[in-house]
This record gives sequence, C-alpha cells and structure tokens, in this order.
Amino acid sequence: MNSYPPLALGGVLFFALLEAPLFTVIIGISMVCLYAIDLDFMALQTVIIEINRLASMPVLVALPLFTFTGCLLTETNAPRRIMNFIQAIAGWLPGGLAISALCSCALFTALTGASGVTIVALGGILYPILLEKGYGEKLSLGLLTTSGSRGLLFPPSLPIILYGVVAQVDIGLIFKAALVPGLFIILVLALYIVWHEWRKPQGIANPRAPVSFPRVKQAFREGLWDWPILIIILGGVYGGFVTIAEVSALVLLYVLIVECFILKEVSFFRQLPKVVIESTMLSGAIIILGAALGLTGYLVDEQIPEKILEFLTSLTQNRYVFLAGLNLFLLVVGCMMDIFSAIVIVVPIMVPVALTYGIDPIHLCIIFLVNLEIGYSTPPVGINLFIASLKFEKPVTMLYRASIPWLILLLLLLAVVTYVPTLSLFAL
Repeated sequence: MNSYPPLALGGVLFFALLEAPLFTVIIGISMVCLYAIDLDFMALQTVIIEINRLASMPVLVALPLFTFTGCLLTETNAPRRIMNFIQAIAGWLPGGLAISALCSCALFTALTGASGVTIVALGGILYPILLEKGYGEKLSLGLLTTSGSRGLLFPPSLPIILYGVVAQVDIGLIFKAALVPGLFIILVLALYIVWHEWRKPQGIANPRAPVSFPRVKQAFREGLWDWPILIIILGGVYGGFVTIAEVSALVLLYVLIVECFILKEVSFFRQLPKVVIESTMLSGAIIILGAALGLTGYLVDEQIPEKILEFLTSLTQNRYVFLAGLNLFLLVVGCMMDIFSAIVIVVPIMVPVALTYGIDPIHLCIIFLVNLEIGYSTPPVGINLFIASLKFEKPVTMLYRASIPWLILLLLLLAVVTYVPTLSLFAL
C-alpha cells in the first residue's frame, strides 16, 4: 500500500489544527483523496476543472457583488434609517420597538448576507435604545442575538444563491419557496414579543408611540434613497425581469452612486478601498466552493452518499424519523461551521440521500437554511453568541440564558417548516 496519501492527509490535518485557511485545507484533502484513487496526478485536475466550471457560471457573479453591497451598506446610516421607519409604523404595538428591532435585523441580514455583521452594525444602535425604553436586559440580549440570522431566507440571501449553485436547484424558485416560511417565522416571533409585553403590569409596561402620519412621512423621506434598493431586489427576484446576477450588478451600481456621490456617507477614495478589501475576503467562499466540489467528485467516485444511505436505511426507512435526525445533525453543523462552509461541504452529501426519502429538493433547502439560522445562536458554540458577547460586553453564559426562550420557539417553528412542506411549496 502506498504510504504517501495517509502521510499527506495527516499533514493537511496538522495545518488545519494550526488554523490554516479553510479553502487550502479542503483543496489539500481533495487532492490527497483524488490522488489516492488511482495514484495518478492527472486526477488532481478535477479540482482545477471544478473551479474553472464555477468561474463560467453567470449566477456566481452575484455572490461577490451582493457581498460588496452588504459591506458598503454597513458603513452607512442605512441601518438606522430602516429602523426609524419600521419603528414609526410598529411603535403603537405592545413591544413595538422590539418588533421594529426584529424586522430591522431581518431586513439588514438579508441585504448583507451575514449574521454577525447585523449584530455588530445594528446591535450597538438597538441595545441601549431597548434598555432606555424599559425592555428587560434578558429580552433585549436574546432578541438581538437570535435576530441576527433571521433574514437569510429573504432575497438577496447569499446562502440561498450558494445553495442553489451547489445543489443545482433553480435559485428563483428557492427565493419564492423561502418567502412564506421566512415571513411566518418573523410573524410568530413578533407575536411572542407582543405576548411577552402584554403580560407586564401596567405600571412597568413599555410606552407605545401612536402612529403619527407626519412621523411616518418624515422617516420615509429620510430613507428615500434606500427604498429603491428593495424595489430593485424584490422586483428582480420575484418579477423575473432580470437574472440574479443582473440584479446584483444593478443594486451595487445604485448603492455606489447614492452612498459615494449623493449622500456622501462613504468616501470614494478613503473608505471605499477598505470596503473592497473586506468584501473580497468575505467572497472567499467561491474558492472554497470550487475546492469542495473537487472533494465532491471523490465522494461520488467512492460512492460515499450511497454508503451513507445504506447505513441510514438500516436504521430507519421512515421519512419523518430521517428528517428529525437530519435536523439534529444540521443544528450541530450550524454551531460548528459558518453557513457558507456548511453549504459547500454538507449539501453535496445530503441532497442525494434526502431525495431517496422523497424529500423535495427545494423544501430541503428551506429546512437546511432554517437549521443553520438557528445553529448560529445555539449553545455552546453558536458564533452569534460570541459575537454578541463581545459587542454587548456580557459573559457568554448570560447570552446562553437570554437566548433559550427564543431558541425553544425557533425549534418549534423548525418542526412546522420541516413537517409541513406545503408552507414552502404551495407558492411554486
């Protein structure tokens, strides 16, 4: 037996423990595994072929462009303007400010595609305001920590685009399928906030702001340059007038012109280069994707999905039991990995197995994304817990306790999304 593949694999894992970049680790594993199949360096061309194939996919252009747009918006006052407008509309409800915070986080996460960015960008604004208006510390921390990932089901969600590329599923259909479950989750969480605030004694109930048309008008006018972003995205995705790649280019061009030359919230020469570098680093998921698809070639050649399926069917052939096990597995994955790495590594293995259980591939995508949304805030190692701990300067154990009520509710909603596929598929 040739000793080079085991030694090489050990070397790759050693560098992984030293926190080498993820894409280099995956490329290393892919190359070692492909070489081990036939001990032929020609097999290593698979990785290069997959990266080249990805580069020729028009839809992949949307990933770096939307990432650039999201990074650019975090440098502006757009989050505060969005928050002010939603608060002007929802302030009359019990817990209206908290509901405004929830919706603002969901909207901003959808635009940026990054959960942690939302906590950093909006958390610093919302947390002191919530405390000042009489909302409890536990409620405020739990709300902001778990709301940071709520918008990943709405366009122009980068995880949805990446999932569609990896699973070879129509991205437009995924967006249409994700809209109702996403709105349903937001609605139930908002009702929970109303119920939580309604139970308070009248003496400590949070003040409500009656709807004032002049205030709504003022907040709308302040965000006048922001609303076309939503119109372009929603019209492009759901109207079918342009492709996802074209939508991403239009949105980026609009945001650049408005923020750099009209509102001048971002300096074209001083701040923009920093935003370009930041977005380029975040767009590294494309390199990871090419490397992971090279590894997928090895998994297919070695019939790994078929072996996993044989193992699972030996345990159960019940579709509902499989879905329960899949949810548990994905929650763990969501804790341990960022969402982009999870998609490129897990999806190629998971999709063919799930199809044999008769699970619709688009419904499977919604299940996958809801799980990873929750995983971001699941103890003990959900990344949002640590980001919130640093941002709010609170012990992470306090974030655990604050997030538990929200996580219980989200897990119940996950069960509904999982076992009621009509919620995702009736609009298709």
